Amino acid sequence: MSKMSGGEVIVQSLVREGVEFLFGLPGVQMYGLVAALREHPEVKMIVPRHEQATTYMADGYARASGKVGVAMVVPGPGLYNAAAGLSTAYSTSSPVLMIAGQIPRATIGLDLGGLHEVNEQLDIVRPVTKYSKRVLRPNEIPGAISEAFDAMRNGHPRPTHIEMPPETLVEQDDVELLESVPVIRHPASDESIEEAAKLIIGAKHPVIYVGTGVIRSEAEKEFQAFTEATNIAVITSPSSKGVISDAHPHSLGAGLRGSGQLKDVIEAADVVIAVGTRYALRNPSGQSAKLVHIDVDEQEIGRHHKNVLPVVGDAKVTLLKLTAEIERQGGTKNESPSEKVKGIRDILDSGEESLEPQNSILNSLRDGVPKNGTMVFDMTQMGYYSKAFWKTYESRTYIDSGYSGNLGFAYATALGAKVAKPDTAVIAVCGDGGFMYNVQELSTAVKYGINVVAVVFNDGHYGNVRRDLEHDWDGDYETDFVNPDFVKMAESFGALGIKVDDPAKVGEAVQKALAANCPAIIDVTMYDTNELPFPYEGSAPWRVPQDGLLEK
Repeated sequence: MSKMSGGEVIVQSLVREGVEFLFGLPGVQMYGLVAALREHPEVKMIVPRHEQATTYMADGYARASGKVGVAMVVPGPGLYNAAAGLSTAYSTSSPVLMIAGQIPRATIGLDLGGLHEVNEQLDIVRPVTKYSKRVLRPNEIPGAISEAFDAMRNGHPRPTHIEMPPETLVEQDDVELLESVPVIRHPASDESIEEAAKLIIGAKHPVIYVGTGVIRSEAEKEFQAFTEATNIAVITSPSSKGVISDAHPHSLGAGLRGSGQLKDVIEAADVVIAVGTRYALRNPSGQSAKLVHIDVDEQEIGRHHKNVLPVVGDAKVTLLKLTAEIERQGGTKNESPSEKVKGIRDILDSGEESLEPQNSILNSLRDGVPKNGTMVFDMTQMGYYSKAFWKTYESRTYIDSGYSGNLGFAYATALGAKVAKPDTAVIAVCGDGGFMYNVQELSTAVKYGINVVAVVFNDGHYGNVRRDLEHDWDGDYETDFVNPDFVKMAESFGALGIKVDDPAKVGEAVQKALAANCPAIIDVTMYDTNELPFPYEGSAPWRVPQDGLLEK
């Protein structure tokens, strides 16, 4: 037990948990922690230009590295600003720790109008965190940090939040630090494993649908062994692209849409093995099949499919156990799916299901990025299209915003990913609308030498909204805006700016930017979105005008 300030307790606890970076803004209530970080270079503090970027960067770092990402903000407006990144992290099961300040202890809950005061601050982020706690004294900090890391490392990983008043960070107390929280992996029960093995062995037309739970469990090797042992083809969710390489002979890709080759495969299946996924498909598929649902979170099982065999357990150890049980029961006797997969892949690669000019643009981009490059796709035309058609070869190299769908998340998130992977190419793919949400973080990139390449498809509009309004609502309304000269803006920050007039040649510019090894913006003149084919199928009734009331 040692006497130390609350700020020192936080830093030393983070060091014990293996934390190397903290993304935060140094506001007045956080001075005790900032001073402790200054004295402990083991945890490097990276300061963005806006609180929103703290959680986006922490999320990008976490998803690219597999480690916990840590963010820090002042209370009230600081936490509100950072909540968008927590929403993304929650929807993508990303382990992000938010350390937030509070107002002075004696005034919490009194509504006296103190600086940054927001009553019931814990409730602000409770819907987008797995764990949230207020600590009032330095000796409470180690336990709270330990509980937060346990929540992020075990079970279903999601963001956590710890807050404390300014006194807690500066006052001295006798504190006992705790050891690092271990990862504990619980396999599914013997009974569920045995029943799942019987179903899989007896299936006539099985298919696997895999999600990010395999990535969070670091179970890529076990998953590949499972598909190879069972000879069952794999469809990946968009967010889990790369969990099995698109070059693997069992990989059908992630192009499950409202119709097409992969839709046909899953509709013909009698058994679907869903691994590490909520199985919340935009276009519900395989509803007549039996779903063997493998997931660490029991609450996610059966939410979107009723004919379910629950197999509740960590993906890594459960896949090992299930593969062994299938082999013990004699194996599947399935022939290799490689020939069928190749036939489907040939159709998909032929352009039969692709859209132009999106496909040519994406292919050019793919040619310009190394196979191990990490891509962060924003909510933009090319981002939507990439979900089905971007080829991914390694785990943790494709990052999207999950069901949160945050416009503007990509650039700051890519900066965090680059901090995690300084020697790997990291590309943020944005529209001009989304890029301007966090454009100020170009300053952060230059300051810290975070050499992300931002590809900005520039059409002068919130293009997808414009097209929807034109198509369904009798005309556009206020979706246009005035952009800066992105090349000159990049240069004014000390970054590289490149102009591309032909979107189908964007890959050449990406190669040039990567070779420069500095922060870069590629300003791509984009086609009129109204003239592009829709990158998705189907539309919810609330997206279009109605003559009466909807049922629900």
